[in-house]
Amino acid sequence: QVQLVESGGGLVQPGGSLRLSCAASGVTLGDYAVGWFRQAPGKEREGLLCISSNDVRIYFADSVKGRFTISRDNVKNTVYLQMSSLKPESTADYYCAAAGLCGGSVGIYTYWGQGTQVAVSS
Repeated sequence: QVQLVESGGGLVQPGGSLRLSCAASGVTLGDYAVGWFRQAPGKEREGLLCISSNDVRIYFADSVKGRFTISRDNVKNTVYLQMSSLKPESTADYYCAAAGLCGGSVGIYTYWGQGTQVAVSS
């Protein structure tokens, strides 16, 4: 059974940083492209960025360029999302997902995690 489990969310002050993790079981994440998405209350799920199976990074959201980075540790079968200079508008549920290729559309992703909450507030 394939599972993706996000962790690392929480409450952070504006300007702060968080690192989210996406740990997998039942699948080798190194064989997949892994994307990070977020969904704010009342809004559609938004693709942020992705790392391909050969470690190419692709950004889908201009709003996170220069502040969010993605990386993977194949030994730990985990993909990370490092977020810095967080803003109140970054408040959302954050999801990781795995697909054959990177893309910003939710429909191309086969496996999804359950999400982790991030709240940015003073």
